[in-house]
Amino acid sequence: MGKKYGGSGPSTPATVALARAGIGYTARAYEHDPHAASYGMEAAAALGVAPERVFKTLLVDTGSGLAVGIVPVDHQLDLRALAAALGVKKVAMARPADAERSSGYVVGGISPIGQRTTLPTVLDGSAERFETILVSGGRRGFDVELSPTDLLAVTRGRCAPIARP
Repeated sequence: MGKKYGGSGPSTPATVALARAGIGYTARAYEHDPHAASYGMEAAAALGVAPERVFKTLLVDTGSGLAVGIVPVDHQLDLRALAAALGVKKVAMARPADAERSSGYVVGGISPIGQRTTLPTVLDGSAERFETILVSGGRRGFDVELSPTDLLAVTRGRCAPIARP
């Protein structure tokens, strides 16, 4: 993967954060269909990438604040596993309005990178099988491709098995 720092994609808080951190990424834009049933599966199909390499960003409420879970688009977030990884009793999906307000992004375009507030972040361990993965670049129709290690560095996240089929 060639290191890119924007230029071939839109400037978003995610791309700005990556450039600021000196982390290389590949911008991957596609024509977003507003009627798509699944933003993540749409991205995988449009970009010609296996769904297990395209990850969705989900925000959860821990009862004492929000946190981020990042799982493959063809899987679901295991709330119990994420709670265990975060060291809390339980989590629930965050309300979309709360997720948008906290992250600064719109649902369907929430990136784990460059959020308004740095939140505890957990990436599903399956990401470690790949040299690069794709996550939202901060808007619908725009993903960034980068190494899981770089994603964890820029989000200050950690890996744990938090996805289920």
